[in-house]
Amino acid sequence: QAGCTAVVALLHERELFVANAGDSRAVLCRAGAAVPLSEDHKPASARERERIVAAGGFLSDVAGVCRVNGNLNLSRAIGDHRYKGNADLAPAAQIITAEPDVERVAITAEDRFLVLACDGVWDVMSNEEVVAFVAKQLDAGASPTAAASALLDACLASDPRETRGVGCDNQTAVIIVLKDGGAALEGGGVV
Repeated sequence: QAGCTAVVALLHERELFVANAGDSRAVLCRAGAAVPLSEDHKPASARERERIVAAGGFLSDVAGVCRVNGNLNLSRAIGDHRYKGNADLAPAAQIITAEPDVERVAITAEDRFLVLACDGVWDVMSNEEVVAFVAKQLDAGASPTAAASALLDACLASDPRETRGVGCDNQTAVIIVLKDGGAALEGGGVV
């Protein structure tokens, strides 16, 4: 009955394809700036809300967070089968769907690295903060794996009571360094 999100990147020649289902996220560092390559699937967005309600689901506010059927705070996920049981609806039309959005972007010489991470990172840092943090780590000579590890350490709550749970969610990060305009890659990640 559990579910998970997914963000996947595929580099083919000099084109990057990013598929996202849920609230994991992909962000590209281009000329030092953060370029989002995915959009979080949250139930409060109009497109997601329309599908959820049309499929027979409902949205509720639980402690200031919009949730599907009083439970999930995301609107797309792999698994979570109890929200996908309407035999009259296609998989993409269910209350919760695993159908990803896919973005396609041409890699340029200004593209330095790509960060793929789950919501435990993005709940703590913005796209811009993550790109600045990772750039600083790489500039100091850290490997992509070491930079990912440092990022997760920075996102961990030192006192969960003080942060009200922020920094206590699952955290996974992968950093892919793009070399020669995407012709070569170096990557590493930490769960």
